[in-house]
Amino acid sequence: MANIIDQILGLFSLDLGIDLGTANTLVSVRSKGIIINEPSWVAVNRKTRQVLAVGAEAKEMVGRTPAKIIAIRPLRDGVISDFEITEAMLDYFIRKAHSRSLFNIPRPRVVIGIPSGVTEVEKRAVYDAALSAGAREVYLIEEPMAAGIGAGLPVTEAHGSLIVDIGGGTTEVAVFALGGIVVSRSVRVAGDEMDEDIINYARQKYNLLIGERMAEKIKIAIGSAFPLPEEKTMTLRGRNLVTGLPESVEISSIEVREALSNSVNTIVDSIRATLDETPPELVADLMETGICMAGGGSLLQGLVERVADETNIHTWLAEDALTCVARGAEAVLENLDSLREVLVGLERHSTSRNTLALTSGRRVA
Repeated sequence: MANIIDQILGLFSLDLGIDLGTANTLVSVRSKGIIINEPSWVAVNRKTRQVLAVGAEAKEMVGRTPAKIIAIRPLRDGVISDFEITEAMLDYFIRKAHSRSLFNIPRPRVVIGIPSGVTEVEKRAVYDAALSAGAREVYLIEEPMAAGIGAGLPVTEAHGSLIVDIGGGTTEVAVFALGGIVVSRSVRVAGDEMDEDIINYARQKYNLLIGERMAEKIKIAIGSAFPLPEEKTMTLRGRNLVTGLPESVEISSIEVREALSNSVNTIVDSIRATLDETPPELVADLMETGICMAGGGSLLQGLVERVADETNIHTWLAEDALTCVARGAEAVLENLDSLREVLVGLERHSTSRNTLALTSGRRVA
């Protein structure tokens, strides 16, 4: 009976491609494109664990909440660190995507991107969280594969392609051919680590304690991986660790580039290591097609030039790089039969709350 009800509700539900990111969650609707792009933040009551706000509203509370409220990110390094809060966040985004629907009990099919280096347990956590949030069918796809499809790379052809997807928690480097990943690397150094680099630099050089929001603002405005045509400066505001008083200092893009050097070097090294493991025939293909950069972290100024300089391979930024994973997941939904081979999880399951205990015991294909 539950299956029949889910199938009926499914007729009125949207198919969703979800980029469940450490920093941002993007939701794409089949044939409609990106409809949600919000921070992966949730504000909860410390004692009752009641969810008070999700997404942009929750991020606005970061660093400003009273003692009884905490704003958290339920994903770390691309994987779930708090199952219940992730479930609540997914439920919020699924319902928001269906906010104009006639039915308030959506049962969509969803394709969710996961980092390529995650364990079976971590895959299972994403899968079960989506089921618990109301999806009737859940498919998993590795983020670099989804990003490659979203960027328009010929991932199902014999010709090799390489993508570097830099998110908030992980950097995914992958070489594709014939619908599969030939060589890949996943390093847990990405946008979050860059923010942490700036926070540490401010503390060590200026005895200044700054927050994540200020670090991110500095990174976006004057952060770079390669010398800029015209170097810039920006005001850094925080609390002096010696006096305990508010203080502001002027910081240059040269200093920020120095602060980011360790993270940038790690990302570049992972690309070089991937190329070193790639079969010669595919390397020859890559010299023709180049390296595609995707994800929010790839928008760091000068990073494309730095990668091209370090690898001697033409490097280019994907169109709308931030949304590649979500758009790739949407493309899979539109061509599920032909692109089924790129998925990690292929089984169809009921989402009934009564059967969840049974389905959660099955292994993701």
